[in-house]
Amino acid sequence: MEATRKVQQLTNQVNNSAPKLNNPQMSLIIGGLIAGAILMTYLMVTQKMIQPLLLVIGLLLGYTLFHARFGFTSAFRRLMSVGNGQALRSHMLMLAVAVTLFAPILAFGFSFFGTGASGYVSPVGISLIVGAFMFGIGMQLGGGCASGTLYAVGGGRSVMFITLLFFIVGSTIGAYHLPFWTEELPAFEPISLATSTGLGYGGAWFLSILLFGLIAWITLVVERKNNGPKMAPLPSTTGWKRIFRGSWPLFAAAIALAALNALTLMTRGQPWGVTSAFALWGSKVAQFFGVDVASWGYWQGANAAVLESSIFADSTTVLNLGVILGAFLASAAGGLFKFSKVTGKNATASVIGGLLMGYGARLAFGCNIGAYFGGIASFSLHGYVWGILALAGTFVALYLRPLFGLSVPKPKDSFC
Repeated sequence: MEATRKVQQLTNQVNNSAPKLNNPQMSLIIGGLIAGAILMTYLMVTQKMIQPLLLVIGLLLGYTLFHARFGFTSAFRRLMSVGNGQALRSHMLMLAVAVTLFAPILAFGFSFFGTGASGYVSPVGISLIVGAFMFGIGMQLGGGCASGTLYAVGGGRSVMFITLLFFIVGSTIGAYHLPFWTEELPAFEPISLATSTGLGYGGAWFLSILLFGLIAWITLVVERKNNGPKMAPLPSTTGWKRIFRGSWPLFAAAIALAALNALTLMTRGQPWGVTSAFALWGSKVAQFFGVDVASWGYWQGANAAVLESSIFADSTTVLNLGVILGAFLASAAGGLFKFSKVTGKNATASVIGGLLMGYGARLAFGCNIGAYFGGIASFSLHGYVWGILALAGTFVALYLRPLFGLSVPKPKDSFC
């Protein structure tokens, strides 16, 4: 009884310390649901059945990301600036669940539509090293990674619309330049821990779990050494309402994101990705203005059909739209949707950050989702290399952020 009473006291303290939510913004929620229903209907009428399903998955991804404020940019920044590894440990949990789900799916080719399933396994070379480093700098200046940009736009953070626009521009330029980086510069062949090493998926899974545990342990050592500040509580509520309106614990979001990524893999035959759609959107616009995009090396082969088709036939585009809509509904449910202030300095940082992320993502075969999350979950060595280089870019960006009026966490701070 005494133990139960203490647990209840601690729970009450946490609930009472968390900032309270505003009332739900019902007009926005209704508007979001109507927009979602219209888009769903359009996809059901004009596209294959896979697209409406992916819209739902994207919506759930966006809802989860916003509810937990599950970030990659902030996780890297907290670790590199003040040694707080809470969020990075949630990444390790997410990846542990992901590889556990991905291993049998990839080993046996499970898929809902009979197309088979394949992971993201890409080469390790100059292109990856430069691209991931650029992305690490860019996400710290742009205010969010690829998934973070989408869910911040859904939540109404005004400056992130600028980041997204130049993310698209950078991705388009990167697509144009990609043949030089991949064909003219050295790189190793793609390396899978499962199929390139003789370990098989069982051995690769075991090795991955050991690596995640080691990384989590290292973050704990760093955190204790630096006495890093803890993360501040997010606006929340209690009881069953927390599912829809309150903030979710990072560990719950980590598990949900891993499960949704596995569901994406079985639905479309590939893991979750974000930035290939940005290259498509930008290339479509350039094509509209008379640029001969179809002649680019990036749009040859299998990609040619993607360029020729409607953007709504692109599964990554549909996932992205779902993420934005899901984040919008989550923010409105918590009464948190509002447009934020844009200044000259943070707008400039968003322009530079967006360009670096867009260009870097193309060179590095993906972003924090496609290369880091999807690559590691697919047992690809390039995912680990991406994470190391993005951390290095983050370290450099800590010295650049103050130039644009952007904060850097200090040891005495608490933060979200």
